[in-house]
Amino acid sequence: MSTSDFRRIGLTGGIGSGKSTLARLLTEKGIQVIDADAISRQLTATGGAAMAAIARHFGADFVAPDGSMDRERMRELVFSQADARLRLQGLLHPLISAEIHTRQQEIRQKNISLIFIDIPLLIESFYWRRHTDRVLVVDCAESTQVRRVVQRSQLQPEQVLAIMAQQAGRPQRLAAADWVVHNDVDDIRALQMQADAIQLHF
Repeated sequence: MSTSDFRRIGLTGGIGSGKSTLARLLTEKGIQVIDADAISRQLTATGGAAMAAIARHFGADFVAPDGSMDRERMRELVFSQADARLRLQGLLHPLISAEIHTRQQEIRQKNISLIFIDIPLLIESFYWRRHTDRVLVVDCAESTQVRRVVQRSQLQPEQVLAIMAQQAGRPQRLAAADWVVHNDVDDIRALQMQADAIQLHF
């Protein structure tokens, strides 16, 4: 398979946009999807490849009793201190990037020509664009993002807005998009139709 025949589509969107739901629908259609968040969770789970560095750089307080990263404590830190967020990203992003590259090569060896890479911070970090040829953005109004996250979690609206403030803004994501999935309506059938269109387009 030539390089031009292998298409790598970066899939991204803000919190509550429906990006993960679209990724699931694509997977159900038999399309290969690499989930960067899932890789991150593996790296920071018990025995994960990132845990020694996290303990060394952040201290034992950020390691849970089972040896995994204390996600709640780390979440509080990185949302309150920008330098801590950058330090954590500096530890995790190279490891995630290397794993994405490995999985891409494995998929390519199976003569599969199309993959999607689900990357929440695709727009925010330079690490990820090297892994993609085109960018698909799942988009919705910011008010829709807040409503969905509040409904599915125990977070308050102001907490959701704080998370959104750490992500690329909606105009920035749309400016980087080669394809936009509009997902303001909470209708799984409508999103399924767009998943069908995506498969035909790419």
